[in-house]
Amino acid sequence: MVPLLLYSISSASEEKGEASKIPEPRVEESSRGQLPFPVAMAAVAVAVAVAEPKTKYDRQLRIWGDQGQAALENASICLLTCGPTGTEALKNLVLGGIGSVTVVDGSKVEPSDLGNNFLLDVGCLGQSRAKSICSFLQEMNDAVKAKFVEESPVTLIDTNPSFFSQFTVVIATQLPESSLLKLDGICRKANIVLVAARSYGLTGLVRVSVKEHNIIESKPDHFLDDLRLHSPWNELKEFTKSIDINDNDPVVHKHTPYIVILVRLAEKWADEHDGRLPSTRQEKNKFKDLIRNHMLNLDEENYKEAVESSYKVSVTPGISNEIRQIIDDSSAEVNSCSSDFWVLVAALKEFIANEGNGELPIEGTIPDMTSLTEYYVSLQKIYQAKAESDCLAMEHRVKDILKRIGRDPDSISRSYIKAFCKNARKLRVCRYRSLAEEFSSPVLSEVQKYFTDEDYCFAMNFYILLRAVDRFAANYNRFPGIFESEIDEDMPRLKTVAVSVLNDMGLNGASLSEDLITEMCRFGGAEIHPVAAFVGGVASQEVIKLVTKQFVPLLGTFVFNGIDHKSQVLAL
Repeated sequence: MVPLLLYSISSASEEKGEASKIPEPRVEESSRGQLPFPVAMAAVAVAVAVAEPKTKYDRQLRIWGDQGQAALENASICLLTCGPTGTEALKNLVLGGIGSVTVVDGSKVEPSDLGNNFLLDVGCLGQSRAKSICSFLQEMNDAVKAKFVEESPVTLIDTNPSFFSQFTVVIATQLPESSLLKLDGICRKANIVLVAARSYGLTGLVRVSVKEHNIIESKPDHFLDDLRLHSPWNELKEFTKSIDINDNDPVVHKHTPYIVILVRLAEKWADEHDGRLPSTRQEKNKFKDLIRNHMLNLDEENYKEAVESSYKVSVTPGISNEIRQIIDDSSAEVNSCSSDFWVLVAALKEFIANEGNGELPIEGTIPDMTSLTEYYVSLQKIYQAKAESDCLAMEHRVKDILKRIGRDPDSISRSYIKAFCKNARKLRVCRYRSLAEEFSSPVLSEVQKYFTDEDYCFAMNFYILLRAVDRFAANYNRFPGIFESEIDEDMPRLKTVAVSVLNDMGLNGASLSEDLITEMCRFGGAEIHPVAAFVGGVASQEVIKLVTKQFVPLLGTFVFNGIDHKSQVLAL
């Protein structure tokens, strides 16, 4: 095993040899009972230190919250190769407050680096590229710990695979295919997330690789409010019955919440239709007419909201197919080695069959609506109480399961259980094929579909050609088109290599675009900064999703086509 030289970027005062010890303040007595000035200033400093992260990260905290930010600040990222693509990815993470970064790159800064890497300047020429990048990144956010390793990523993968087990995520940029395959195997064995990114001329790709990634807060763009209007529980029924929807008082009538209106009129409908709720289009239209018939005036916004939300009464009871697949997954048969996520899934399955009566725990929130304040507050409390009751039932089941599998009953926090219950309808489990599986045995039906689809055809061509240029480099020790004088000879060479890639994938007879083969040779292996910035930005976005375990990461290979300004995700 080759010993590593691991460096840490220290503060300017430490580099100059200045004293780092802070002298103890002299505390003087105060005749008026106030804090002595040094102590008061220390208290202010502590308060500012606590408030600073919330001020610094205010905008992003609104997206992923305190839990997401805490996950970022506890994460450790390793970047392999700090060219423009990798640097752009790392810059975004450093600005976002990632805990620590380690840059692995054995290159020195060359004149060509100054043209496509904005974190380098003339003063960096001849110096370690990894060290220079770390210095500039630290200036962007001094709260982030930045380290660097002056060694070739390819050599490190070959000689010290255990090095990668210390990280949360490894970002591999511009790696040749052979090294990327080795790294994927190393990361999968250590359960480390790998994000591979590549920019090449006017194209690029990003690929996530991890055995399994579980998401509680998937945060879909559109999701139906969890109001349970199709199956109201007793407390909600009692509250709705306490309000007379036929009250002729115009103020009360036009400020009755639409939840109350829909629950009462759904009951009326069910009484008149053998207990059934409206299901067909015709029935749903008649139900809307029933709502309109209860309006006293045409300007009653609450009744308009009731008409617009009437479809919520007809929601199919029970759980979705996606959640059914999760609770029926073999991983839900838990043991002492199971993750907290799967323990909660096992508890969820028991809850659905018992306390939930076929339903998931309720979210406990209601949307804005036209309502008297007292009515709205009462509804909020009813939904929150139901959510708290469901969460308590889940907590008991989690503790019972933990006891059965020989784990500490308190090893899963209540806050985690509460977040799980609130987002139970939005759970996602993402499983990724290894890169070796994708390269050697892709899903042929998908590949053939992409080749014949006008929107995906170029993306599939670029995917093949990006693999082909790596094989070309392995054969000729250079990328195609590096030397202008050999571009014409490189085109048929690259085509031959690309055909071999197709054959290895089981795609005998598939054809590639001659124009794109020509363009790949013209690119000459260049990392163009605008393309690198875009690809690096996508990579950093995926890292944030994976670290915070919020939002759904890319479920295939993301391919960017800079010629047509398009991007697609290929599920191979």
